[in-house]
Amino acid sequence: MKKVKRLTAVLMIGAMTLALVACGGKQEAVSTTAAPAPTQAESAKEETKAEGKETQAEAADTEKKDSYTFGYIAYDMTDIWNEYASKAFEYAASQADVEVKTIVLDSKNSLEESVTAMESLIQQEVDGISIFPISTEQGAQLVKMANEAGIPVTVENFAMDIEDPGDYIASVACEYDQIGYAAIKYIAENKPGAKVFFCAGQQGAGVYEKYQEGVDRALAELGDQVEVVATLHGDWLTDKAYNVTTDFISSVEDFDYIFANNDMMAQGCFQALKDAGMDDIPIVSTGGSPDGYQMLVDGIEAANMTASVSIQGVQTFKNLYDSVVEGKTPEKFVSLPVIPVSADKLDEFIAWDNYEAAYNFVYK
Repeated sequence: MKKVKRLTAVLMIGAMTLALVACGGKQEAVSTTAAPAPTQAESAKEETKAEGKETQAEAADTEKKDSYTFGYIAYDMTDIWNEYASKAFEYAASQADVEVKTIVLDSKNSLEESVTAMESLIQQEVDGISIFPISTEQGAQLVKMANEAGIPVTVENFAMDIEDPGDYIASVACEYDQIGYAAIKYIAENKPGAKVFFCAGQQGAGVYEKYQEGVDRALAELGDQVEVVATLHGDWLTDKAYNVTTDFISSVEDFDYIFANNDMMAQGCFQALKDAGMDDIPIVSTGGSPDGYQMLVDGIEAANMTASVSIQGVQTFKNLYDSVVEGKTPEKFVSLPVIPVSADKLDEFIAWDNYEAAYNFVYK
């Protein structure tokens, strides 16, 4: 029986701000309390660490079984991005060559609940665990809990680019700078010399800052092929996007495109354009949500820089399955692909709930 070792109080992270994780999503703060000082038992942890524990490599080196059980720890199943990711993970499990049962546990955006979920999966002696953490720091602590129990673990939605992430198989994540870059490049290719209004996410938020990095890189590379004439922050919200777009329209003579940082803001931008009699101005958005797809169909968006979370969920399953069942070594980090989809090429759109299409994309 594998031993369960609970990490002390909310994972030794201390107070910190943690990001909501969807591409094109917003950021929310989650505060934690500092862990108590290490006890004598905890100080002796290194002495017992090797007792009966398997390494990731050893766990993957066993003979193939008839049936496996994989655990999945969601950060918050009320978040649409996480919900679709977990369902894609389960769909991929249903398509496996051998039986793979899944146990999905919701940590409800709580560090304590995520620890409880990991303890539960360890007690059930699952064959592998996938985590969709709240942050890289919290993810590292969950990874180390799995390491202590000798259970292979993979990570979703974060690159785990911190000093001590623990021993994890692989990670899959959306690179927001790539989406920002793709949007500006798309506009430049479709209208050289275009003047662009950037309706951006929340200033100071890590997700927005990454988007901005990609925008800046594209502008530097493309030179006079495209120009961002103004950046105003819609804070991921439809109403706020409407207000800042209305303000922008009243202050400029002409512009050619709007780049909206997510589909909710694209709705606000479109309504502002419509009210001003300028709804012929094309909007490029990001994320590829179900709403985004409908806006492409309805002509509200001209294009969407899609990053389908269903692909993320399937790729996460594949990483875990390849390691645990097949004994393979997956690529350590897989970037969620950015697929530009225009309104006239909707067949290229992989919807968040189209798990079959996502599965075929990953396993092609």
